[in-house]
Amino acid sequence: MIAVSKKTYTWAAPGDVNAFFGLMLDNIADLVLTVGMLASIFHFPTKFALQYMIPGTAIGVLFGDLVFFFTALVLARRTKRHDVTAMPLGLDTPSTIGVVLFILGPVFLRAQNNLGMNAEQAALYTWHIGICLLFISGLFKIVCAFGAGMVRRLVPRAGLLGSLAAIALVLISFLPLLDVLATPLVGMISLAIILTTLVAQVHLPWRIPGALGALLVAGTVYYVMSFAGLLHSGHVAFDPADGLLPHGWLEVFRFEWLAVMKDSLRYLPIAIPFALGTVVGGIDCTESAAAAGDEYDTRWIIGVEGVATLLASLCGGVIQTTPYIGHPAYKAMGGRSAYTLATALFIGGAGLFGFFGYMYSAIPNAAIFPILIFIGLEITAQSFQATPRKHYAALALACVPAMAKLVTIFTGDLLAQVGKTIDQLAPPLVNHLQTIQILASGFIVTSLLWGSAMAAIIDRRLRVAGIYFAIGGIFSLFGVIHSPFADERLLVAWNLPADLPHAAAGQTPFHMASAYLTVAVMLFVWAQFVTPQKSRYDDVEP
Repeated sequence: MIAVSKKTYTWAAPGDVNAFFGLMLDNIADLVLTVGMLASIFHFPTKFALQYMIPGTAIGVLFGDLVFFFTALVLARRTKRHDVTAMPLGLDTPSTIGVVLFILGPVFLRAQNNLGMNAEQAALYTWHIGICLLFISGLFKIVCAFGAGMVRRLVPRAGLLGSLAAIALVLISFLPLLDVLATPLVGMISLAIILTTLVAQVHLPWRIPGALGALLVAGTVYYVMSFAGLLHSGHVAFDPADGLLPHGWLEVFRFEWLAVMKDSLRYLPIAIPFALGTVVGGIDCTESAAAAGDEYDTRWIIGVEGVATLLASLCGGVIQTTPYIGHPAYKAMGGRSAYTLATALFIGGAGLFGFFGYMYSAIPNAAIFPILIFIGLEITAQSFQATPRKHYAALALACVPAMAKLVTIFTGDLLAQVGKTIDQLAPPLVNHLQTIQILASGFIVTSLLWGSAMAAIIDRRLRVAGIYFAIGGIFSLFGVIHSPFADERLLVAWNLPADLPHAAAGQTPFHMASAYLTVAVMLFVWAQFVTPQKSRYDDVEP
């Protein structure tokens, strides 16, 4: 403990118990989601994920939460306050889902189907790609730490938060719901407890933490039903002991992953927007902490996040870390700093000593995934709360490309099951699905551009909106957005590959770019005749 004025900063308080279970289970849910989705959707080897991917990923959380623990002690000493709450840090849920579904899983399948690798070789290749992208993301966030304020001033919140809200609402809240309803009795009980305690702030008896209470009650129901022969495990069968004392991740220090750095660049249009999203989230987290009374330095918070992500990559991690938006909630619980220290040690130990394998085997998806649904709803709600009301339409528009991505997830699986590609279908279905594919490709960047442009239009800043459309046109020429290929590969519009999908004849990169640039020119001209006037929302608080 550190002496502050006449009072002593109490870095551990009873409220840290509730805060610890909330933060710790959020991170465990993301680890379960990573391993579970890789195994169940893509048949990725569970043992490999536990031995190679999880330790480094956990190290990022260990480092970040330890630094934030000491940062809170320093803040308490500097401000002479005894009620400082540490900034929470953990695995980024949007990245967890996005990286697994749009990068790691597809890379694993491509390595087997197109590169002729067996499952073990493909898993190693996938791991190396994940390390490269996390390494680049960490460097990107460290650079952003120095210009975080500028990014926020230049891009409207509807654009910055729109893509985050899209991922939260369409993917984080929806996809885990499938596992919840796969075992409805267990899942609905857990979801009801989570929403009642964490959203409505209704306490459980003896003030048991809501996340822990949901896990205990729903988990008990699950095992009673399982013992009665009414259920079967939702996890792919494996021996949890295979994950104990993992050592495979130490191969990262051979730096063989650098050999696939060039291959990883094609996935940057997916990885970098996720990294940017955590930077924006970190800025908002710092502001929300300040509003709750704890003034942290924004550059320091983003810098720690970047270093934690970079360290995770250098230790073989594949999922980035981020400050959590829930600081005010943890402060309201009475949390101080101990909860981040406890989370750091628990998650770090779970990854490095390998007991996470037993947790993954024991915790039913239906009991823990409602936590992710709560996170998705909370991110969506806070995105609207942090956005001026007049920009709500822009925030909603930003969600549309994510809906297209959701469709492609299931149509892709369906086509793979029947052994067909989109091109082999009959019109008009082939045209519809190809259009959906183009809208879904690079959807995070598309959401950011569309939301930003719409916000500028609402503000009658048509020239600024034109700039966003012009950027979209340039990005279209290189497949950063609207790539016609199912794997969302980058391309050069004036050197198109021979296997360009036939259905995209009227939607080539040139067509998409010309559409964006024409709109940009139109808005530039239109701006000459527009007189700014007061919006009907200007007097309404967000």
